[in-house]
Amino acid sequence: MEHGKTKCGCSVMMLCLALLSAGIAQQPRDPSDVPSHFKLDMDVASRLRPKLLSASTDALLRYPLGRLVFSRLIDNVHETSGTRFAWELRIVPDDRLNAFSSPDGTIFVESGLARLAGQSAGMWAAILSHEIAHVVRRDWARRYLYEKNLLEGSATIELGDPSLPAGDWKDSAKASEDLGRFCRRMEVEADRDGLMLMARAGYHPDFVPALHHLLHAQGVGVRSTSLYAMHPCWEERDRELARAYLAASIEFERRWPEWYASPGGNPPIVVFAEDPKARKTSTGWQVQIPLRCQNLAGAVEVVLRSNPNRATLAGTSRLTESPGSSELRQLTGCTSPRTTVRFAFVNTSETSDTGASWTDIYIVDARGSVLARTDMPKLPR
Repeated sequence: MEHGKTKCGCSVMMLCLALLSAGIAQQPRDPSDVPSHFKLDMDVASRLRPKLLSASTDALLRYPLGRLVFSRLIDNVHETSGTRFAWELRIVPDDRLNAFSSPDGTIFVESGLARLAGQSAGMWAAILSHEIAHVVRRDWARRYLYEKNLLEGSATIELGDPSLPAGDWKDSAKASEDLGRFCRRMEVEADRDGLMLMARAGYHPDFVPALHHLLHAQGVGVRSTSLYAMHPCWEERDRELARAYLAASIEFERRWPEWYASPGGNPPIVVFAEDPKARKTSTGWQVQIPLRCQNLAGAVEVVLRSNPNRATLAGTSRLTESPGSSELRQLTGCTSPRTTVRFAFVNTSETSDTGASWTDIYIVDARGSVLARTDMPKLPR
C-alpha cells in the first residue's frame, strides 16, 4: 500500500505495461464489466509468475498469522466473475511498506508492511482484504480496457507530466485526468468491498482507517490528490469511505455481537485528525487541532514535535526519539464528537523557547503507538 510510490510496484508495473503492449482485437467500448472471454490479464500474470515467485517467499515461513487471516478472508470471498483464482500469499523481502496483487490471485506483501502489521490480525485483514478485492473485481483487466478505450478515442495518455508538450498529443491532459479519476475510483471501490469482506470474516472495519492513518504517519502516500494521481490521498479516502465504514460496522456487529470473541478481537482506537488551524491571540499564537476518536477508553496524547529533517517513523508503529527534535505533549480524553486540542505560543514566531521549529503533530496511545499524524501549520514570523 505504498501510495507515495503508488501500489504499482516494479513487478506490478511490468504487468501493467505487458497488458498494454499485448493488445487484443475488438475490445468493448464500455469496460465497466470485464467480458467473460477476456483472459489477457491472466495470461500475462502466468508469464510473470516465475519472476514474482522467485523474488518472494511463502508467508507461512515467517508470518503464520498473516497466512491464517488470509485463509479466513478467502473463505468469505463472494466470487461473481466466474474466474477461478489460485489464491496464495507471498512476502517480498525488500523492507517496503507496500502490498500488491496479481490477477491470478497471488497477493504480495512487502516485508516492511508485514512487520508493521506484526501480531495484529486486524491490521493483516486491512492489508489483505483490499488486495483480494482488487483480484475479485479483476481491476487489472478493468484498467487495461479503460486505457484502451482512451487510446481508441484518439487521446494520448502521457506517462510523465501531462502539462508538458508532446509532438502528437491531442488531449493528453484530459486523458491522463480521466485515467487518474478512474484509478482513484477503483481504489475506493476496492476499499469498500474489502471493508465488507472484513466484516463477514470477523475483522472490525475500523482496522482499515487505523492502518491508513499509521501509513500516513510513516510518510507513505500523497499529501493531496492531484487530477492525475492514481491513488486518493488519506484524507480523501476517509471522506469517500465514511458511509462504507458505517455499513460494514453494522454488518460486523450483526455477525459478531461479542466483539472481543471475533477473529480480529476488539476494534482499534481510531483518531481522525483534521487540519490544524493557527489563531492570533493577545499574547502570541494558538494552534488548534480538531480530533475525532473512536473506540477510545482512557486518553490519547497529542505530541507537537520539531523535526528539522522531517524523518519518517522508519517502519515502526511507535513514536521514537529523533535526534535534534523537541516535543510538547498534551493529554486528552477526546470525549466529544469533535475535540479540539490547543497549544499556545507566547511569542510571535513559530519557534519555542528551545528554538525548535514545530513541523509535525502526532497522536499516540498510552503505549506510545502512533494513531495519526498531521502537519503543523506555519506560523507567521
